[in-house]
Amino acid sequence: MVTSAPKSSIGMNERTSDVQAVERFTGAYGALKAEVNKVIIGQDRVVDDVLIAIFSRGHCLLVGVPGLAKTLLVNTVAQALGLSFHRIQFTPDLMPSDIIGSEILDESRHFRFVKGPLFANIILADEINRTPPKTQAALLEAMQEKAVTAAGHTYALPEPFFVLATQNPIEQEGTYPLPEAQLDRFMFNIWVDYPAYDEELAVVKATTSDVNAEVKAVLSAEEILFYQGLVRRIPVPDNVVEYAVGLASRTRPGRNGAPAVINDNVNWGAGPRASQYLVVGAKCHALVHGKFSPDIEDVQAVAKPILRHRIVRNYKAEAEGVTVDRIVEEVL
Repeated sequence: MVTSAPKSSIGMNERTSDVQAVERFTGAYGALKAEVNKVIIGQDRVVDDVLIAIFSRGHCLLVGVPGLAKTLLVNTVAQALGLSFHRIQFTPDLMPSDIIGSEILDESRHFRFVKGPLFANIILADEINRTPPKTQAALLEAMQEKAVTAAGHTYALPEPFFVLATQNPIEQEGTYPLPEAQLDRFMFNIWVDYPAYDEELAVVKATTSDVNAEVKAVLSAEEILFYQGLVRRIPVPDNVVEYAVGLASRTRPGRNGAPAVINDNVNWGAGPRASQYLVVGAKCHALVHGKFSPDIEDVQAVAKPILRHRIVRNYKAEAEGVTVDRIVEEVL
């Protein structure tokens, strides 16, 4: 198994070329995925999407029925990255102060801010749609600004910082749909599907024995921050940027270039944040595959999870069962 470079040679010094850094990133990514695969069997595309979002400084929304290891995946990724991890179980009675923190009066009669579980590198927002909008909104500033405000004071969150939220698409009674503004903060909306027969067979064998896989940390916070910066420095050809912006623009009904499938089935399309994520996601997807610059195929590879939660279908599309994924496929 390829291991990541030691911290002393991770490339913080300016003499190390980005070409060497790309090669190290590919090795580190392989080592990271190997550790995750010790616990998570199958779901390769889901694991890739989660890791790409993390190295792109993005947040993820994992949507799938219960029992598909969404929570276990997030926990395993946190262990392999060597980062602090907090799980927040979102319930109808959860208040903003329960996740952000609150001020208390200490023994010396001075107010002191006690940090909530939001102050960690990786936050698992479990069943995020089960908490009221007021509490959901408490995440908005954290996801966008990497900071929270309480009692007039702003507190920076630790770096790196990611929110990985889960959602159950079946049971909708007693839930609060995420507002569009919050959905837009998630880089990826990842659909977690049932495993294949062979994968499920392997899962059952692995989880019904007395053997527990040990996940080792293969990257540090400093290394992750370095690789996030590397992703941003990767050059992108103009034609790739134009393709990404054009792809997002074509999802907006009534605009020039919008295809019939959009005008007939969509109320609202993707905004400029989608264009930004398409370019950044393509950069990271290229690095994962050892390329030094992304091409149009890299944009297409990340298009579905970036666009599927930013396209709002109209009543006609819902009545006729036209899915968002089908719409995105036709636009591509």
